[in-house]
Amino acid sequence: MEFTVNDLEKEPVDYDLELAPGAVDLGAEAEQEGALSVAGRAEVIHEHRGPREIIADIRLRGRFQGVVTAPCARCLEPVRVPLAGEYDLIFRPVGADGGAPERAISAQETEIGYYQGDGLLLEDVLREQVLLSMPAKTLCKPDCKGLCPRCGKNRNLEACTCEEGSSDPRWEALSGLRSRIKS
Repeated sequence: MEFTVNDLEKEPVDYDLELAPGAVDLGAEAEQEGALSVAGRAEVIHEHRGPREIIADIRLRGRFQGVVTAPCARCLEPVRVPLAGEYDLIFRPVGADGGAPERAISAQETEIGYYQGDGLLLEDVLREQVLLSMPAKTLCKPDCKGLCPRCGKNRNLEACTCEEGSSDPRWEALSGLRSRIKS
């Protein structure tokens, strides 16, 4: 769904959508499972920068909810991750802040995004919001044993017969440190 400044100048747009899997490209790290529910409002906010300069910012407020599948960080098995979030974002035309001299910016100004052309796509905004709401490390279970570094077997499913090999020789200097600290 595209929001253009011309359409939003006439009236704000309320949206309530069910986006099918694949509508929002989440890249190789996650896959949308089922519909992604999204509802909110898009409107134009006019920023006056003097008597003749008016910047048309697009404000998007809304919420989303859905489920994605991401690989476990240890064993690579797929993990269902339910997600939900809210957003309140402001987008400014690219180049609107281009001619300004160097200056410190406020915390509020770090939250401003930019759009090119006449508007922006809701799917692009949702991609960013969904990826930001995902956990930093997805685990299938808290005590996941992961994959064997030698043979690649999933240690959660079967025991590995690989021997614990010698450690990296660069760590040998630290091997006796633990016994020296305790004494």
